Amino acid sequence: MALAPGETSESFIREVDENLRRDQAEAVVKRYGSWFAAAAVLLLLAVGGWLFWQNRQNEKAATNSETFSAILSDVGQPKQDSARRLDALAADANPSMEAAARLTRAALALQSGDRTTAVAQYGQVADDKSVPQAYRDAALVRRTQLEFDSLKPEDVVARLQPLAVKDNAWYGAAGELTALAMLKSNRRNEAATLLKAIAAEKSVPATIRARVEQLAGSLSIPAAPAAR
Repeated sequence: MALAPGETSESFIREVDENLRRDQAEAVVKRYGSWFAAAAVLLLLAVGGWLFWQNRQNEKAATNSETFSAILSDVGQPKQDSARRLDALAADANPSMEAAARLTRAALALQSGDRTTAVAQYGQVADDKSVPQAYRDAALVRRTQLEFDSLKPEDVVARLQPLAVKDNAWYGAAGELTALAMLKSNRRNEAATLLKAIAAEKSVPATIRARVEQLAGSLSIPAAPAAR
C-alpha cells in the first residue's frame, strides 16, 4: 500500500494499529455491551442501596438515642412503664444501645428487688459477642456480684481472671471479688497478696481501696496504702 504524501512508515503503522484497536473495541462493545450496561446498573443499585441503608441506620440510631434519653428522664414517674420500654428498645437497637438499655433494665430490676431479671439482663450483655467489650465487662462484674453466693469460689476466680489484672478498668471490683472467692476456698495468702496490690493501686476507686484495706486488716495482713 502506497503511503500518502508526507506520511512516514511509522505514522502509517500507528494509524493502522489505532484503527485495529478501535475495530476490536467496537466488536467487544457489540458483543458484551449489554453485559457492561447491566453490570453498571447493578453497581449503581448496590451503592445506592448501601448509602440508603447507612442513612437509615444513622437515623435509627439517632431516634433510639432520643428514646433512651426520654426513658431515663421518665424513670420513677407515675404511669411510665420504663421496664417495658427498655425491653422494646433493646430488641430494636444496635449492639451498643441494646447493651445500654439492658444494663439500665437490670438496674431497674434490682431497684424493685427482682434479682432474677437483673441477673438475666446482665448475662445477656456479658455473653453477647456483638456488644462492645466495655459493656460486656461491666455486665460480667455486676452479674458475678449478684451470683457470688451461689457460685463456687473457683468459678468466680476463673470468670473474673481476665479482669482482675492491673491496668484493667475493672481491676478493683473484679480483684476484690476474686480475693473474696479465694478466702472462701481458704487461699488466704493469695487473697492477701491480691488485696495489698489493689490497695496500693491509685487508679482503683477510693471506696474499693478502703474496703480491701479493711479486709486485709481483718486478716492481720496490713495493706500498703495507695500512692497519693
